[in-house]
Amino acid sequence: MDTNARHYLAIFLACVLAALVLVSAVNYRVDPYLLHQWDTPLVQRLRPTSEKLAVWGKTYAVARYRPAVVYIGNSRTEMGLPTSSMRTLFEGKSVFNSAVSGASIGDAILLAEHAARVSHVDTMVWGIDAPSFSLELGSAGVEPGLTEGGPAFFARRTLLNIKRGLSLDMTRDTWRILSGSYDGACLSSLALHGQRDQACITSRNHGWAGTARAFTPRLQEFGDGLGPTAPALQAFDTSVGKLCRGGTRLRLYINPTHALTLDALYWRGKWDAMQQWQRDLAWMAGRYRRQGCDVRLYDFSGFNSITSEPIPQVTGGRAMRYYWEASHYRDNVGRYILARLFGGAPQPPADFGVELTETGIAAHQAAMRAARERYHAQHADETAYLRHALTLPREPK
Repeated sequence: MDTNARHYLAIFLACVLAALVLVSAVNYRVDPYLLHQWDTPLVQRLRPTSEKLAVWGKTYAVARYRPAVVYIGNSRTEMGLPTSSMRTLFEGKSVFNSAVSGASIGDAILLAEHAARVSHVDTMVWGIDAPSFSLELGSAGVEPGLTEGGPAFFARRTLLNIKRGLSLDMTRDTWRILSGSYDGACLSSLALHGQRDQACITSRNHGWAGTARAFTPRLQEFGDGLGPTAPALQAFDTSVGKLCRGGTRLRLYINPTHALTLDALYWRGKWDAMQQWQRDLAWMAGRYRRQGCDVRLYDFSGFNSITSEPIPQVTGGRAMRYYWEASHYRDNVGRYILARLFGGAPQPPADFGVELTETGIAAHQAAMRAARERYHAQHADETAYLRHALTLPREPK
């Protein structure tokens, strides 16, 4: 290669490098996905209903905010457990909802242990359910480096964020913000201490909109879930042990998805596996309590006065009081959950939330089976709808 060619190549490479540096710097400064924000004006910027890279923002925010009370789980906890006005319930302690949509139990373990590393977590509230109780990768996007601890956390995150700033999608959304075409409809979850903005959920452009039409895909998704699996239970047990040894108070709860979701597990032949999972969790919690850990396990699922709310396919209504659709409950239910776990108002219905213990699990599961049969008899239309949604043959008369 002659001297002129080498000279032109060097100029070309220098221009490319300068352009990449400029793009990354602009993306980092505009930060369309709020990758490195906490308590800044950018957090209050209205966003589209689809919140991209939420796990990036939440892992960073937890490290900056260092909350004393942390919620962990998937989209059910993210949407359903409120953070506003909860400081009174937790005696003035800071609260953050670190649950992330699409999280498997493996993702949730990473987020729980990250919170415990970067903050002194006094209390952790952890929502779980059988189908997502798997170590298979979920859709939360928990990438390597986002949850690593150590004194260099913020330095590593800065490098990761700069690298992320070279992506095409981030550049496109940065341009949309700068050009004024960013379709802002709701607040980031960071503006609400981690809880999903209700405007994001109710927007007709959002995937959760339309309670009735969202029922069938959510029921199918729940019934087809991979969990619970034995490796996931072992990993969860290990993680709970770490948190216990760190002095964290743990409140584990099984999500109050609609009664039809548990019924979907029954019709899919997964009922026995689900009940064995509950027994294993009750024994695990009892073992750690005997070791001095403040851990409790509650079951809000099944067939109770909240979960058995009539569905729009039967009532003809456009919305439900307690549910967005079959899989996700509203935060009025979340307030009942927190009241059952910690006391206070509002007083939950008497049949909503049962503590699972080694001595009481058998009676609870017998009652759940009996309630399931009553539900089939008293909610024949819902049962027929579910069987059709799961493409099951008609039950013989």
